[in-house]
Amino acid sequence: MTPAINLAKKKKIVFELHQYDHDSKADSYGEEAAEKLGLSLEQVFKTLVIATEKNELCVCVVPVAGMLDLKQAAKALKAKKATMAEAKKVQSTTGYVLGGVSPLGQKKQLRTLIDHSAKKFATMFVSAGKRGLEIELSPQDLSNLTRGSFAEIAKL
Repeated sequence: MTPAINLAKKKKIVFELHQYDHDSKADSYGEEAAEKLGLSLEQVFKTLVIATEKNELCVCVVPVAGMLDLKQAAKALKAKKATMAEAKKVQSTTGYVLGGVSPLGQKKQLRTLIDHSAKKFATMFVSAGKRGLEIELSPQDLSNLTRGSFAEIAKL
């Protein structure tokens, strides 16, 4: 069990786990998950961690089909600018390894933005806390569990 799965169970939300054989040579963890699970790139979301100019780390959940728009993310956070966070800092703050960072069950709860495109799906897929494991849940449950907000943060 990962902290993400433990949180979902503890909060008694409806979710489903999807496991696949992770290929360590995969170029994109999100694309690999979508391909191996037979899902659209729009419904599988990647978890990215950014840093604001004040060194505040924040989580951005965006569709694999898109790219994070750092300017839009900064604007949604009411920050002047944002950059991708350093890998070491991401791992030590979230407790997850890159490619397996889940927006759920992080060591330190970070402010979370979820791309508004998630709301068009009944369920979405995000990392369950390790490579090769996805959790399917409703966008609203993800928002509630992370205390996240929806914003237009992806370029599709």
